[in-house]
Amino acid sequence: MSLAAVSDASTEWWARPRVVGIVVDTPGWFDPFAERLARALNADGDMARCLRDASQIAQCDVVFYLSCLKLTPPETLARSRRNIVVHASSLPKGRGFSPMPWQILEGAQTVPLTVIEAGEGADEGPVLLRDEITFEGWELHDELRHALGCKVVDMCLAFMRAPEPIEGEAQSGETSWYPRRRPADSRLDPYKTIVEQFNLLRICDNERYPAFFELRGHRYALKIEHVGAARED
Repeated sequence: MSLAAVSDASTEWWARPRVVGIVVDTPGWFDPFAERLARALNADGDMARCLRDASQIAQCDVVFYLSCLKLTPPETLARSRRNIVVHASSLPKGRGFSPMPWQILEGAQTVPLTVIEAGEGADEGPVLLRDEITFEGWELHDELRHALGCKVVDMCLAFMRAPEPIEGEAQSGETSWYPRRRPADSRLDPYKTIVEQFNLLRICDNERYPAFFELRGHRYALKIEHVGAARED
């Protein structure tokens, strides 16, 4: 995990206890990881709590925006000294929605993560930390998300446990953008093999947006479950 340069400005406010908000505006898979982060920060001596919406933020030292779909207005960002986002791509490449599933679909075995300072534009802020997750290629939706949630918590703690507040470096390089994934993106081609479409199966959510295919005028949903290593019967 690489650290950006540390500011020479006054850092007295960085001493614990710091008031920390953890915003997750989409109820669901990331909630347990947000709670894990809050517990770890409170155990470190900070005062952290989870929030469902940025409008709930009062004056904070640090606010993390994790698994959020909404852009936070400047007047809300101004209530905090630092506003932090973790994005699962090597920014500025891969801005936008669902960056890890798109990269798995592209065949990536290693998914980079970038911690940035939140700004007015989506995923455009200065880079604070970089790290990555390497997969073996068998992991399905739940395992992929678990690994991502754990890494996000680790990176947030690395930011908060730095001896001084980490200052960012401007993003540089080629910019690209991932669109929002839709249910139609889970469509399989019945005339292709499982191997050809396995990465798509890996990122499909069995409950919310299962894989499906259409054949002979009908639609069929497929659900996939990992049951262990291959063996000879």
